Amino acid sequence: MAKAYERIADELRQSIRTGRLKPGDQLPAETRLAEQSGRSVPTVRDALRLLQAEGLIEKVHGRGNFVRRARTAVQRTNARHQWEKDRARQPHEKRAQTGATEHDTGLDVGDLVFRAAYREIAADEDIAAAMGVAVGTVLVERTYRTRYSAERAPLTLVTSYLVRERIESNPDLLDETNEPWPGGTWNQLHTIGVEIDSVEERVRARPPTAEEAEELDLPPGTAVLVLRKTLVDTEGLVAEMSDVTLPGDRTETLFTTHLERW
Repeated sequence: MAKAYERIADELRQSIRTGRLKPGDQLPAETRLAEQSGRSVPTVRDALRLLQAEGLIEKVHGRGNFVRRARTAVQRTNARHQWEKDRARQPHEKRAQTGATEHDTGLDVGDLVFRAAYREIAADEDIAAAMGVAVGTVLVERTYRTRYSAERAPLTLVTSYLVRERIESNPDLLDETNEPWPGGTWNQLHTIGVEIDSVEERVRARPPTAEEAEELDLPPGTAVLVLRKTLVDTEGLVAEMSDVTLPGDRTETLFTTHLERW
C-alpha cells in the first residue's frame, strides 16, 4: 500500500506528465499542498524530496519548488568519429558551420556558448600511462565548457591533453584565444601532419563529485558517465587524450556495429 507522501508525489507527478503543471511553473507552497492533501507539512516535504530525486522538480532557495525544465539531450554515437575525421580536411568555411556538440545535440552554432582554457602541466602517473609518455612530460591541458544559451549548465565537462613538444611546431595550437577551433582537435592535429587511425573510448558510471553535481545542475541521486577517449595516430602514438564527464540524466550513448556477412 502506498504511503501518504507517495500518493501526494504521484498526484503531482501526474500533473507534470499530463501538462497541467508545465516546465518552469511554480508548485503551490508546502502549507497549501498540506491543506489540499489533508496531510502534514513534513509529509508534503517527503513527497517533494521524492520528486526532486526523480528530476521532475527543483527547489530554488528562497522562492519555492518549480517544475524542472527538460535539459538538452545529448546522443553520442560511434559514427561521430568518422564524421570528425572527414571534417578535419574540409575548407575552413565548411568546418566553421558546425561542430561535434552540434552533431550530438542537433543545436546550431548560434545556440551555444563556448569557453576554453589552456595551461601547461606535468603528466602524472595516470595520464602518463594512458598516453604512453614518461611521468613529468609537459602537456597542454585544455578545459572546455559548452552550454546551450537557454540553459545555465554545460552539456559536458571536458579536459583534453596534448603533448606540448609534439604540437609546438604550430604556435596557434598553444593559444586558447583561437578557440573554438573550426574542425576541433582533429583539424588541429591535421595542421601538424597527424592523422588519427583509431579511437578508444572507456566508459564507466559513478556518483558525481559535489563540484560536478553543482556545475552540471544534476538532480539529487543522478550518476555521471565518465568517458576517457584516446586518439591514436597512424604511427601508433597517442595524439590526444580527453576525459569527458557526461550528465546521466540527459546523455544517451548509441553504438551501432556493422558485421560482415557470412
